[in-house]
Parts: sequence; C-alpha cells; structure tokens
Amino acid sequence: MATDDNTTSLNGIGVSPGLVAGPVARMAPGISEPAVATLPAEADVETECERIAEAAQTVKKGLELSAAEAKGEGRTLLETTAQMAADPTLTSSAQAMVKERRLVPERAVWEAAGSLASMLESLGGYMAERTRDVQDVRDRIVAVLTDSPMPGIPRLPEPFILVAEDLAPADTALLDPEKVIAFITSEGGPTSHTAILARALGLPAIVGAGTAVTDRLSDGDIVLVDGTKGTITLNPSEDELRRARELANRVRVFNGDGATKDGHEVQLLANVGDAAGARAAAEAGAMGVGLFRTEFCFLDQPEEPTVEAQVEAYRGVLEAFPGKKVVVRTLDAGADKPLPFLTDATEANPALGVRAYRTTRRDPEVLEHQLEALAKAEAETDAKVWVMAPMISTTEEARAFTDKARTYGLKTAGMMIEVPSAALMADKMFEHADFASIGTNDLTQYVMAADRLLSSLADLSTAWQPAVLRLIKAACDGAAPHGRPVGVCGEAAADPALAVVLVGLGVASLSMTARALPDVDAVMKSVDLADAKRLAELAIAQPTAEAAREAVRAELPILEELGL
Repeated sequence: MATDDNTTSLNGIGVSPGLVAGPVARMAPGISEPAVATLPAEADVETECERIAEAAQTVKKGLELSAAEAKGEGRTLLETTAQMAADPTLTSSAQAMVKERRLVPERAVWEAAGSLASMLESLGGYMAERTRDVQDVRDRIVAVLTDSPMPGIPRLPEPFILVAEDLAPADTALLDPEKVIAFITSEGGPTSHTAILARALGLPAIVGAGTAVTDRLSDGDIVLVDGTKGTITLNPSEDELRRARELANRVRVFNGDGATKDGHEVQLLANVGDAAGARAAAEAGAMGVGLFRTEFCFLDQPEEPTVEAQVEAYRGVLEAFPGKKVVVRTLDAGADKPLPFLTDATEANPALGVRAYRTTRRDPEVLEHQLEALAKAEAETDAKVWVMAPMISTTEEARAFTDKARTYGLKTAGMMIEVPSAALMADKMFEHADFASIGTNDLTQYVMAADRLLSSLADLSTAWQPAVLRLIKAACDGAAPHGRPVGVCGEAAADPALAVVLVGLGVASLSMTARALPDVDAVMKSVDLADAKRLAELAIAQPTAEAAREAVRAELPILEELGL
C-alpha cells in the first residue's frame, strides 16, 4: 500500500509492540551448502571423524560461554542449543558418513543435520520448531570445520533494524537492545521463541513478513517499524521520524498500583523463570509473580534435580517478593519442553500427548518431589506461594492435584486453564481449585486447532479470536459463584488493548513480561470497569479476531498517543 509518492507501507505480523525508526542491516546469509566431495585416498578417516567431534565441542563451549552472559529465557535457549551441539545423534551420524562414504567432514555434518531436521519436522509441533536449532548448530560446526566466519548478528557501530529470514533462538538470545533496536523476519509466528524473546527484551518486532517484503529492504534503508500494527514504512516522513524519536525517549514506569481509572484493582504480575528474572521483575514494580515457570530449573538437567536443588532454585525466586503472591506452575514438561527423564519425544502428537500434569500417570513421584521442595522453599521465605498444575482437563484432575498440594502444606492450590474442557467445566472445577490462571497460548491453539508455532496459521493463533474470548468469559463466569479469582498468564496479558478486554470479561490479574507492565498499566488507568466490560462485550460480539481487535482499539485513543 503506497501512502504517497515516496513512502511505502509493508505488512507482517506484529509480535512485540513499539514504534522505532532506523537503518536496515540485513543478516548475512548462512553458511553455504558444502559441495559433495570425498576424502583423498591418503586422508585418515579416524582423524577426520575426530575433527567433527572437536568442532562440535568448540561450538558447544562457545554457546555455553554466551549462555553464561545471557539472562532468563535467553540463557535457557542458549543452554539448550549448546546441548544440541554436543548431541551424539548428529556427530555420530556425520562420522558414520565419513567412514562409510568417505565424505569430507563438512558435507557429512550437512547431510546428517538434514536427516535429523527432516525427522524432527515430521513429528510436528515443538519438535518441528527445533529444526531451526539444528540448522543453527549445523552452520556453526561447518564454520569451524571450514575456518569460515561464524554466522550471527551483524556488528555495526550504530543502532540498526535487523532484517533476516529467521533468527535462531541462540541469535535472538544474544541481541543487544542498544544496537538492535527492532527486527523483521520473513518467517516465524506470534508464539515462536523468537517472538517471545523479542517481547522479553522490549524490542519492536515483526515476523512472518514473507520474502516478498524482506527482499525489498536493503542495507542502509531508513524504515519505520510498528511492532503493534505489524507495519514497515519505507522512506518515512519527517513527522513520522520525529514521533518515533519522541516515543523512544519517553520513559514510563509502573509503580505497583495496578487498577482501572475508577479504582478497581487489577493485579499486574510478572512471568519469570529464575531468580534473576524475579529480581528484575520486582525492580520493574510487579505486584507479584503470576507465572513462575519451574521447568526452566529442569531443562538443562539429564535427570530429575534433587529436592534440595529445587528448594534452592525456588527460594531464589520467592525471596524477590517478600509478602507478595508468587504463582508457581508445576512442571510443564512435554510438547515444546521435552525432558529426557520424564517425557517421550517419539509421541506422534506431543501437544496432545502425555505432557504437563498428565506425566503423573507414569511418574507421580516427580510432582511429589516438586511439591515437597516448594513447601520447604515457602517455609524459608516470606512469599505467599500459590501452586497450580498445567493442562488440567477434568474435575477429577483438579481435585486430585489440589488435594495432593494441600497434603504438603501448600494452602492455595489451583490450576491452569489451557484446555477448552477446563473452561467449559469451570463451575465444577472451582469446587476444588482455589484459583485458576489462563494460558492463552495453549488455549488458543486447542480452540482453533492450529499449531501455535506454525507461521502459516498465525492469523488463527491469536487470543483476539472471539471463540477464545468466549471461553475465557465462561471460565470467569464459572469461578464467580465460588468467589475464586481467575488470572491470565499467557502472551495476551501483555497486549494493552486485550488486557482491558480480559478485565472486562472478569479476569482479576494479568501476568506478563516485566517490560510490558508500564504500557498495560497506562492503558488500564485510562478506562473504568464499566468501560472494560463494554469493550469486552464489543469484542466477543465480533465475527473475527481482526474485527474484535479493530473495534476495541478504535475505542481506546490512548493507544495511538502511547505509540501502541
């Protein structure tokens, strides 16, 4: 769509809000595919095989060093990628090709990685998402073997807007917000690891723009990125550039007093994964923790951590919020978070398999150890622990989990609402659960029957879908007669306009990345509770997600004022 003779607007999927302008820097293309070549007759096969193992270890150590400097989810993703670099599945397959076919090491690694990526892609869901990690590790190992420059983010003296086909989690985790002020990718979806990290870093981001869009962006082009609307403006006007600079220089803070304009309290909480993230959230003014992802304490472990090790990890988070609520999600293993000691990576459809609370069917002691550790950590701190189980699907599961939690002295026990059955049966669920938190990413995936990691279905993967909003209302309506609070801890909570709708539907707390707190607070304070209820009714009455979003945003002029 052309806006005048010189200015052109292009579109993608906005996944992280903000308005920023700057020069384009394109990500260098990945390592070129090595030619099919065999070793000379005099080459020693065992030596060449050892080179592959050494290159993999070099990559692993480099990623581990980077992980040590990263924080929160970035550290976890780098550690996971480092583990893949040392995975014997990849190295042994490549070494077998050297021995059996006498392929040169770099070609053997390339083909072995291709086979592994194809296998993961055939599994679908999270395992398909891991193909990007495999390709990243492949490129890094081949770079070492061929003495080529390591692929990664451009290093430039001035801040820039990064344009790439896609970003490996390892690359995204290392983005320096002082240099990379926004990014645009041709691939990816709104709930990919790349999108989630962009929100955690507070970087405006657009994904899934397609090559037709990114191919039009050249190094040095000045563009305006609107991460809320998903628009890229080429050759922006002076007025647009001035506004972007003004918004970039505006500093908003959250004072820990979440409420609507008429004083209706809305707890604005933070999603955290470790002690460092909890301390940062406390400094940002979070009123507590709405989602402590305990699986981050497990992901880099080959076996279940001891109770003592878990106590230490949990205590670090609880100590950051003395006297405040910390909602702890028990282990959400499976699907996008496989654990070798607990989940089956060969399941045909892991998103619908034995994941989260369902792992207690086979290994109940893992949950029992976790509850024991949480009770001990709570006793050693002043935080108020609320514990909940993910993927609760039936009233029997709600009763069994809450009863089990209380036997360990954990007084406030609840559940995640991520499965449509839990929302539809909320009135019965809340006969057992003290509270619930809605995970909008998974709830949307299951309501719309759309893999949340598949960019081609990104238009379906939004909590603005009226069907999703109606289920959230059903959950809140089911909780009300019991006086039970319902929160939201999915990505939807960080969307200021959608946050208003959620409160209007009956949600009592919103949990998000700490960087989103000031924006959500500012918009929440611009409406009273009656406004929020009216906008909620407006949203659920719309026929499509886009219509719901546009109708609500049109009623919130503060969004334009804040650049949201």
